[in-house]
Amino acid sequence: MLDLFAEDAVYHRPGYEPLVGRERLERFYDEERVIREGRHALSTAVVDGARAAVHGEFHGVLKDGRTVSLRFADFFVFDDNGFVQRRDTFFFAPMV
Repeated sequence: MLDLFAEDAVYHRPGYEPLVGRERLERFYDEERVIREGRHALSTAVVDGARAAVHGEFHGVLKDGRTVSLRFADFFVFDDNGFVQRRDTFFFAPMV
């Protein structure tokens, strides 16, 4: 999956400082991400030039064994070579 990202990509994910660069993304996915396994099911995808937005549901298992099901939205910006330059993720969860 990391091969989809530009070397200097920036990933904005709730609960984390911006993850900058492939090395930082690799550390996040290998060590910090609380998800052990799961599946994304997309219900909507919109592409406009170098930008894309997707909406769907995630169902999986966390590293502590709990199951999780939630809705999410991701927004992507691609560089001139087609790599993800920026990703912003949003989760539909009670906050306020």
